[in-house]
Amino acid sequence: MSNIQKAFEKGKAFIAFLTCGDPDLQTTAAAVRAAVEGGADLIELGIPFSDPTAEGPVIQGANLRALQGGITTDQIFTFVQEIRQDVKVPLVFMTYANVVFSYGAERFISTCQAIGIDGLILPDLPFEEKEEFQPLCTQYGLDLISLIAPTSRERIARIARDATGFLYLVSSLGVTGTRSEITTDLASIVEVVRQNTDLPCAIGFGISTPDQAGQMAALSDGVIVGSAIVKLLETYGRQAPAHIEDYVRSMKGAMT
Repeated sequence: MSNIQKAFEKGKAFIAFLTCGDPDLQTTAAAVRAAVEGGADLIELGIPFSDPTAEGPVIQGANLRALQGGITTDQIFTFVQEIRQDVKVPLVFMTYANVVFSYGAERFISTCQAIGIDGLILPDLPFEEKEEFQPLCTQYGLDLISLIAPTSRERIARIARDATGFLYLVSSLGVTGTRSEITTDLASIVEVVRQNTDLPCAIGFGISTPDQAGQMAALSDGVIVGSAIVKLLETYGRQAPAHIEDYVRSMKGAMT
């Protein structure tokens, strides 16, 4: 069992997303620790990119603020090394294929292993092209997390059979961001996943309220929340971690 799968062992997993360096890495570190204190079982760390195609305005704004602050991939690697001294939950990077390519795929992935990153999510990497990175991820013990979107249809079974770590189910079409309601027929997608793999699946994109977290947790093994947490950082800046801890606790409490 991979480290990531252990995040789902104690029941429904809450997965928190944060953009590294928004507003600065010290605040990101405090926010990670606050999310874990609030009950987060796994943390997704976004490496900022200038053209984050999967993201809505909130996370795009966070990417921009971090990049304007001069954040680099090397600084993020050092930051992960530091938080790994006391943060024990699984950590995964969410970024774009271009970030990995421009750094050098093997250098990037081997460094991930060295600093204690457990997995990699590349939302712009089509399933058919995952062989670009899968052998390196396997070599260095990283789970390359697959995404399943409502449009995946006949590919869902294939994606599920090939998956590692956990499956990231995209709740709705479009980009990340909070939504007032989620209308996709997720139950039928989860059913196909269950028929093809024993790996846990978590639902993300658009989840922001405890009520939504409860509904999505009833369907799946976990819930992923990004924009609502990043919004707290946008609103409260360096004072955000206390708000994040309370927010995560309220979301986690709704998932039992």
